[in-house]
Amino acid sequence: MVKKVGIVGAGQMGNGICHVFALADFDVVLSDISQDALDNALQTIEKNMQRQIDKEIISQDQANSALSRIKTTIGLAGFTDVDLAIEAATENEDVKKAIFRELSGILKPDAIMATNTSSISVTRLASVTDRAHKFIGVHFMNPVPVMALVELIRGIATDQETYKTIENIIKTLGKISITSEDFPGFIVNRILMPMINEAAFTLYEGVGTIIDIDKGMELGTNHPMGPLKLADFIGLDTCLAIMQVLYEGISDSKYRPCPLLIKYVEAGWLGRKTGKGFYDYSGDEPVPTR
Repeated sequence: MVKKVGIVGAGQMGNGICHVFALADFDVVLSDISQDALDNALQTIEKNMQRQIDKEIISQDQANSALSRIKTTIGLAGFTDVDLAIEAATENEDVKKAIFRELSGILKPDAIMATNTSSISVTRLASVTDRAHKFIGVHFMNPVPVMALVELIRGIATDQETYKTIENIIKTLGKISITSEDFPGFIVNRILMPMINEAAFTLYEGVGTIIDIDKGMELGTNHPMGPLKLADFIGLDTCLAIMQVLYEGISDSKYRPCPLLIKYVEAGWLGRKTGKGFYDYSGDEPVPTR
């Protein structure tokens, strides 16, 4: 039975996953390599819970109780007694594999390992661990406290008990799961990222402006957020990393990353998190950068 959860990575995804598990009465230990990242994560969680209180989604008592269940730690030494470890580090295969190799020597034998990867092979990540049968992909959507969906991805060795345990936990969190086979991009990003990439090509080739591309998809297809605005929200580096996984994993030219997307990432214009991407966020209102 899963009672205590360890989360590796206190960034945008990690703090959101921590948030929802703590609200669902799990004890949570949140890990990062930086104390600043942990401090920022706790501030973000408190701010997001306050937003839920203001909207009367949760009570002040629920928030206080959830926050009391969260502990933070530098590194992974505090994971010796967790029942489930979820990796939510940067979308880089080498980084993720290093984390799972280290976790293999720390976790108790019956603990489950999970990755929040949005595109990388779950089977490949599981192969570096000591428990491929107890390893699964658990891809939360961003922002985690708001989005209802979680993709579950079985590696080739994932056993049924692990799958059912995680499926039930997702229900406990009040979320809905779908199951994807372990192929590049899974379901959501296999469809979403090529759309974002095509929006970048539409801009790159001068077919439309940033404003008109986003307005076209918002008003023409009823998307709540245009694809370039959404790319900035996700992070252009993450979008590029997923497109590269699709391109290399499927070997089809339709997944070739747009040169303009590559150029923005090379410039360090990664979207909202750096203050500039397809839009500049330094003023009161976002302004297109092209």
